[in-house]
Amino acid sequence: MGIGAFVIVATGLVGSGLALLRDPIWIAVPFSLLAAYGIYALRRRTDLSSDTAIGISFAVTVALGVMFFSLIPPDTNLGVSLMDLLFGSILGVRAVDLLIIALVTALALAVTARHWGRMAYATFDDELARADGVDTARLELVLYLLAAVVIAVSAVVVGVILMAAYLVIPAATARLLARTLAQMTALTVVLGVAATVAGLAASFLLDVPSGSTIVLVQAVIFGVAATARRRGPEPLRSS
Repeated sequence: MGIGAFVIVATGLVGSGLALLRDPIWIAVPFSLLAAYGIYALRRRTDLSSDTAIGISFAVTVALGVMFFSLIPPDTNLGVSLMDLLFGSILGVRAVDLLIIALVTALALAVTARHWGRMAYATFDDELARADGVDTARLELVLYLLAAVVIAVSAVVVGVILMAAYLVIPAATARLLARTLAQMTALTVVLGVAATVAGLAASFLLDVPSGSTIVLVQAVIFGVAATARRRGPEPLRSS
């Protein structure tokens, strides 16, 4: 988003009649896809874990974004601020953002439904899935690319800094409550949507950043689930 905003200013698109091209998202999405492929390549060509590869990419891309934002004249009106991108803001969400999020949601649902069986197989036993002819490397790349698009279009609502927590906490909560992978996946979506709605409402009423409010609501839900379940989570079943 920072690179996109800089390109918009540098090419003189600010204030032009090309409304769609004035949105940094059109540069943010391709760059995010490139970063996702970089993570995938790093994972495949080295012995680094996915967490390490993602951590390196996260640090580099955030640093690039902040640097490019600093090159933009402070009096330039882009319709989006660095603080909104880092920590999220309900006031920073525009009609075009909602439309893009809706389209990406439909894409994510379609891709997940198409690859669900093989993804579940590879999740439980990667070696056995590969031995059975499942292209786990391709599935991993598809998952990275899909996550990159989702993260890019959600940056204004949630914030880049808090996105990691947003991806982890609902899934961790669902892991405490679900007994199968399908239940965990469905419950993760339900918890994520519920926390988003509650967090956005609280953000609007309290006039605080939406991203931090959503994550705090998720943390409360996780705390309730962890307290209610005294023992550790049971092993997941595939069905």
